[in-house]
Amino acid sequence: MEGIYVKLPLLVVVVVIAFIAVISTLLLFIKMHHVKLKLNDVSETLDDIVQGNNNRKILAKPRNMTSTICYKMNDIVHEFRKQIIDLRKAEKTNSQLMTSLSHDVRTPLTTLIGYLDAAQKGIVVGAEREAYIETARLRAHDMKDYVDVLFEWFKLNSNEETFAIRRTEVTELTRNLLKNWIPLFEDNCLDFDIDIPEKRIKVNLDTDAYARIINNLIQNVISHSRATHLKIKLSLLATNVMIIVADDGKGISKQDLPHVFERLYKCDTARSEKGSGLGLSIVQQLVEKMSGSISVQSEPYQQTEFIVQFPLADEETC
Repeated sequence: MEGIYVKLPLLVVVVVIAFIAVISTLLLFIKMHHVKLKLNDVSETLDDIVQGNNNRKILAKPRNMTSTICYKMNDIVHEFRKQIIDLRKAEKTNSQLMTSLSHDVRTPLTTLIGYLDAAQKGIVVGAEREAYIETARLRAHDMKDYVDVLFEWFKLNSNEETFAIRRTEVTELTRNLLKNWIPLFEDNCLDFDIDIPEKRIKVNLDTDAYARIINNLIQNVISHSRATHLKIKLSLLATNVMIIVADDGKGISKQDLPHVFERLYKCDTARSEKGSGLGLSIVQQLVEKMSGSISVQSEPYQQTEFIVQFPLADEETC
């Protein structure tokens, strides 16, 4: 009798272990089945993405065995979608650029050839011939300026531009740049107000890039704003130096303001039709390459301000 009593608990233990093993195997089978279904879902989603549907996502519950993989794959797909969008934007921009290039170069080139042909063939003589030659010369300079802007834009966007950024005294640098503009201000009947402090202010800059920023902003006023007054102010802030280029010209409308730094964007109602649409985009890129920022605010027919800021250079230590 004692042997029977001993065997009964042992039998119960074996049965329980066998039951647990069956349940565990069944649960494992169910889990593996769910994993297989999820992997099939992942495979179908990836096939769909390959076919061009970049908006698909792989859904998974946080505690699911495949959740980590699914989330990482969603991140990869999201990044892939961003790259596709950027490539499409670049393709669209390049297409617009080629169209703009075709129009903005071929049209003045045709006119230039026409003026030179008329002068060379004797169709015009005397003072009229000289006027034709002068017009051709001006058109040639316009074309050169346009090609220079295109070259600079391509260079910046191909990462071939190199910057020699060094600790620079910005107040004297700005004064020297503006001296060269004073005769042009006078030739264009443009009143000007220049406000630069006497204090020496040190900023980490590439001097050539800084000169292009200031020159482009001033040229933008002269070429497009139809202003009668220009103000250039350099101020020292707590951690930045701020340069403001302001004019009282036609200004920029509210709908155009968010787009003024976009490539090829031309403010039809606020600026004249002349220009490549790349100048302000180049300015923004140059500013950002030197860790600065640029913004614009405008009240049409009152005042337009381009505001550039650069962080101050750290104090030199002995």
